Amino acid sequence: MHLDHVTFAVGPAGLDDTAEKLGALLGATFVDGGVHPRFGTRNRILPLTNRQYLEVVEVLDHPAAEKAAFGQAVRERSEAGGGWLHWCVSTDDLAAVEKRMGRHAVPGSRHRPDGFLLEWQQIGTSTIKADPQLPYVTRWDIPAEEHPSQAAPSNVELVRMEIAGDPQRVADWLGEEVFTALESIDVDWAAPNGLPGILAVTFRTPAGDVRI
Repeated sequence: MHLDHVTFAVGPAGLDDTAEKLGALLGATFVDGGVHPRFGTRNRILPLTNRQYLEVVEVLDHPAAEKAAFGQAVRERSEAGGGWLHWCVSTDDLAAVEKRMGRHAVPGSRHRPDGFLLEWQQIGTSTIKADPQLPYVTRWDIPAEEHPSQAAPSNVELVRMEIAGDPQRVADWLGEEVFTALESIDVDWAAPNGLPGILAVTFRTPAGDVRI
């Protein structure tokens, strides 16, 4: 397993303004990611080092957003003002995760502005609303060079996450290997004061560390 990306849901300002403000803080520019037709959302992507990326996502006025767990979660977080939504780990062995969770993965896709179709399988998004401390899992079905982290050169590194939650709950969800997926990233766990989930993420930039 490998930490794949972290997701920030837009608030009232919308997608373009949120991506611009976060980009200004990090001294970097987001790229247009495209639309998720199955989930009723669209995103902008900031490639990071270590094959990771930061996703800013917005829900669309689309029937899929009412049905898909991911679209529902984005809408709920955005209506609450926006902010950190979840974290995602990638794996090559999705069958083992399906067996552990007792459910099947579902397909996801989005067309990039250049027309390339990004495709993947994901599992665990239905827990985002109820228990957002838990990551969901994806398996990319694309060549490695097409991964979103490769969309542009990057000198921004994700170095720390602060999560309200219980690491034992996360281990029960995905096994101890989920912590190996974090590699050199520091994680500070805090007792939830309300809904669990990501409280803050720190990025290392050429101008210094930035906590968002």
